[in-house]
Amino acid sequence: MSLVLTTASVPDRDKVAYWNDAVSRTLVPMTVAPRGDGPFDGRIATDRLGYLQVSTMEADAERVSRTPALIARSSEALVAFGVQISGTATFIQDGRRAEVGEGDLVVYDTTRPYSFDYPQRFATHVFQLPRRALGVPDSDIRQVTGNAIGTGDGFGAMLLPFLATLASSVDGYPPAVANRLAGNVVDLFATLIAERAHPGGTGADTARSHLLLRVRDHISRNLGDPDLSPESIARTHRISVRYLHRLFEGEGTTVGQFIRQRRLEECGRELARRGRTAPTVSAVAQRWGFVNPAHFSRAFRATYGVSPREWRNLRTAQDDVGRSAAVTSAPGTVPKAAADVHGADRPAADLSPSGG
Repeated sequence: MSLVLTTASVPDRDKVAYWNDAVSRTLVPMTVAPRGDGPFDGRIATDRLGYLQVSTMEADAERVSRTPALIARSSEALVAFGVQISGTATFIQDGRRAEVGEGDLVVYDTTRPYSFDYPQRFATHVFQLPRRALGVPDSDIRQVTGNAIGTGDGFGAMLLPFLATLASSVDGYPPAVANRLAGNVVDLFATLIAERAHPGGTGADTARSHLLLRVRDHISRNLGDPDLSPESIARTHRISVRYLHRLFEGEGTTVGQFIRQRRLEECGRELARRGRTAPTVSAVAQRWGFVNPAHFSRAFRATYGVSPREWRNLRTAQDDVGRSAAVTSAPGTVPKAAADVHGADRPAADLSPSGG
């Protein structure tokens, strides 16, 4: 189901503050400055497709900036793919400046500063996903950011209509189909980055990248299985354990380290989630494949610097402070009447991966 946030019913004096808050909560923290003097109008609709978040944003002329200070407030590395539906934009990241026209696609990394300047009313689709899910080196992503990728021919000609259709129908898939479809979309994005970063790449390089993507996706989908191991992964993909380890050598990690890190990330995310009945630490650990509670606690402390219980208390306390500030700061508060929510029992904070 979609979450739709709009300035339509917000008083004119509060529209800009409301829009800043809506965009920052839905995507990642950023600063939005309107370019015009009149009342501002904006609308953003967001859905989930497995671990892929799909948003469609339409707004008046504005400048959007993600600064180092805002990046410091985010806890997860995300990569976003923006498809310009209407209007134009000037996009800057990693020292490169791109003029983006209708039908163009841009790739940006939320862990580094960037900006968009929209000189007139515009519409765009934003596909946002954890950077780790792409399975491509950071150096390849950095080569692609700050460029406008035309979708008028070649691979782009196929990709644009597919993404447009997906954005308009994302809420119509059952969970099992959505998860599989998300994996296919991420494969397409990874292929796009690999082709742009290595235009002269060999077929062997492409095959290796695709296999690594499938392995990483398999691991993410089976984190709760305590028997997940290099041997079971290699058997599923019909490769040797030795070759599996070679695939991860270029990633700067090992298979075991990657599995443990992904499990810890999911445990950390679940422990920080608010709810009427919070699960016990041992239940969370077991759900994500940790058999030994003591081993889980040691691994969690080694990674995050605090125990699982301390992590949960700290994150929920921060959330309480943030909620109190939102209530007492009227200009930044999202008026209830302004949120056109379909499926209103879902908190807005759950609509996007935590941070950027």
